[in-house]
Amino acid sequence: MTENHTALYGEHEKAGASFTDFGGWQMPLKYSSELAEHHAVRNAAGLFDLSHMGEVWVSGPDAAAFLDYALAGKLSAVAVGKAKYSLICNADGGIIDDLISYRRSDEKYLVVPNAGNAAKVAGLLAERASGFDVAVEDVSSETSLIAVQGPHAEAILLTLVPADQHSRVTELKYYAAVEVGITVKGTVQELLLARTGYTGEDGFEIYVPNAGAAALWQALLESGQAHGLIPAGLAARDSLRLEAGMPLYGNELSLDGHAYAAGLGPVVSLAKESDFIGKAALAAIKAAGDGATTGRRLVGLKGLGRRSARGHYPVLKDGAVIGEVTSGQPSPTLGYPVAMAYVDVAHAEVGTLLDVDLRGKAEPFEVVALPFYKRQK
Repeated sequence: MTENHTALYGEHEKAGASFTDFGGWQMPLKYSSELAEHHAVRNAAGLFDLSHMGEVWVSGPDAAAFLDYALAGKLSAVAVGKAKYSLICNADGGIIDDLISYRRSDEKYLVVPNAGNAAKVAGLLAERASGFDVAVEDVSSETSLIAVQGPHAEAILLTLVPADQHSRVTELKYYAAVEVGITVKGTVQELLLARTGYTGEDGFEIYVPNAGAAALWQALLESGQAHGLIPAGLAARDSLRLEAGMPLYGNELSLDGHAYAAGLGPVVSLAKESDFIGKAALAAIKAAGDGATTGRRLVGLKGLGRRSARGHYPVLKDGAVIGEVTSGQPSPTLGYPVAMAYVDVAHAEVGTLLDVDLRGKAEPFEVVALPFYKRQK
């Protein structure tokens, strides 16, 4: 597999990052301590390189109608300036990817797929655009994405945004985006700023051309130092998103699964007038009760002992296998093991006591509501 490097690879090397492969990209796993990075995001702020994510512009008179057809959500109902979490499915209702779409004007959207799926999703969007008056432009290779996440994120951004634009940051709602000036090396650049994230904390994601990524990264680190900002890698990103109950494609979401079992039924808009790819299959799945009264459902598990469950470990009830863990590890914030798992719906109610087979030893867990962690607002 070809190893891709983001435009910030050199910055990570200088910071002493340990690297790992993620979706074909060499990404920082951690810089020093993943626990320190996790706690920095919960208590101050962390800086993440998300440039492995994809960016696809969809524009034209039919942009809204096209995305209503290509994705499972009603993108035409999204107001300009807002964003929507959605799914792209196959004809069988299987999840090809979960993604965020930003409506930038009446006829223009930015669609952001996951790293390992970016090329596939861009190709599928181009393919599905046949018959629609739209242009699909994949700009992933020329775009970097930098995230500032944590309770101090807003204060850090304001140190780089001109005073007359501060309200653009402070008034920006969750799942919304705005063009804002950010000062880098004495020059104000207009960049797309989104109030989104994958950590369960307040935070922002900034889209920047590759050529300006390193300078922006350096400016954020420098201005954020007084606010406790440190760079954070994929290890902390994974423990943060797990605590926040956010699914990871390849773990909780896959082609073999569907939205209802994953608890993402509200994302699917069966009521919208337009057809969409996978609609008939998803309607049949919902009618059959799969993920509600039959099959398996995604749940949260709280460890009652000290040992942690890991992905693919069997979930047991009275010694019988009734599910499988998708993600699991110790929660640095909460101090006990947490996991997500698909379990038979008969055992999916909150409060149900189950076991996880930890390499031959049954360890007790309890079904709990997701998310495990919710920030104080």
